[in-house]
Amino acid sequence: MKQPENIGFVSTRFAGTDGVSLEAAKWAEVLWQSGHVSAWYGGVLDRDPAMSLCIPEAFFDHSENQWINAQLWGCTRRSPEVSRRIRELAAYLKSTLYAFRARFDLDVLIVENALTIPMHIPLGVAITEFLLETGMPAIAHHHDFMWERQRFQISAVDDYLEMAFPPRVPHLQHVVINQAAREEIAWRKGLPSILVPNVFDFENPPGPPDAYAADVRQALGLTAEELLVLQPTRIVPRKGIENAIHLIRRLKLSHAHLVISHHSGDEGYEYERQIQQLAQDEGVSLKLFGERMADRRQLDQTGQKVYVLSDLYPHADLVTFPSLYEGFGNALLEAIYFRLPIVIGRYSVYQRDIEPKGFRLPVIDGVIDKSTVEQTRTILADPGYRAELVEHNYQVASRFYSYRVLRDSLRSMINNVRNMTE
Repeated sequence: MKQPENIGFVSTRFAGTDGVSLEAAKWAEVLWQSGHVSAWYGGVLDRDPAMSLCIPEAFFDHSENQWINAQLWGCTRRSPEVSRRIRELAAYLKSTLYAFRARFDLDVLIVENALTIPMHIPLGVAITEFLLETGMPAIAHHHDFMWERQRFQISAVDDYLEMAFPPRVPHLQHVVINQAAREEIAWRKGLPSILVPNVFDFENPPGPPDAYAADVRQALGLTAEELLVLQPTRIVPRKGIENAIHLIRRLKLSHAHLVISHHSGDEGYEYERQIQQLAQDEGVSLKLFGERMADRRQLDQTGQKVYVLSDLYPHADLVTFPSLYEGFGNALLEAIYFRLPIVIGRYSVYQRDIEPKGFRLPVIDGVIDKSTVEQTRTILADPGYRAELVEHNYQVASRFYSYRVLRDSLRSMINNVRNMTE
């Protein structure tokens, strides 16, 4: 095998703190440690410009793609004009993929979610045709499939969904992040896949907060004695934040404050209003910190510091993650990485893929029961028990979700796809 390999990452976006961008960065870091070089293709990029090809039309929120999407979902017929514009945009994007391969002399393509969830039909078509025409070895890293989202169930584009989401290409290795997805892609598409969970760099534990992050509690208006309960998510219904509020009420800790790190995002603000009203009704202090959070440190227009998520974890006393559904659940690994206790919702992927590994965590199985409250109270009241618990969880995570696990998987996958074309 040629060493080092030149690896091209392709998606609609590599920027910010969404799960696809974060996991792709981890893959690239591990590949770099093994001597491989990564280049980036997408519609919005925050990667090294010298190793990037930014094509605005590849972004799922580009105006042309927005227009196409508006004609496709919730109906079963499409006009000839829509078909024409899909084909034209796909042809253009395919030409840019050829340019991407040529510019960086690419050996292997890693497609991040662009052949998984159909937010950009022309890009999926372009990638599929590019792979079929070139025979280029490729890996499709799937994070969330179309059948997992209600809004993609009725469409006027079933032909392209069958063709490209995901496609059947002989030299394309499919990778999923949980066992349920592995079974679904086999059942729905007849495609074999490899399970590679999300990971964290447990081989290199975090250091203490630096000077920039030292004043997070002050920014939140909290003293050193008050309890910071961190909900490190956006404010969307599937995060089950009402259970975090119920838990704090039942703990009866007047000095506890629930801090939600991120905005509501693109799913509206009704749930945020409901959460605020619930916290008020239950007498729980709720602090929304999204205005002071971003994907990089900076100053806002008033000169106040803007923080990143890793700045908050070292100041937290407890993490809540009572999700109802997750494709994997990065907040779990992040809390364990920062050696914090976490109360977790027993969502299906946690139940099936993660819980059997041997973590010791208070869980919320639908409702807050007495056992969850008592376990959480003990964690907060007994420093020795807390230290033993978080160290146990760190060691379990190191065994199953470290960069070492990913390194071994990537080495095997790249060998596999290279051999498919030889």
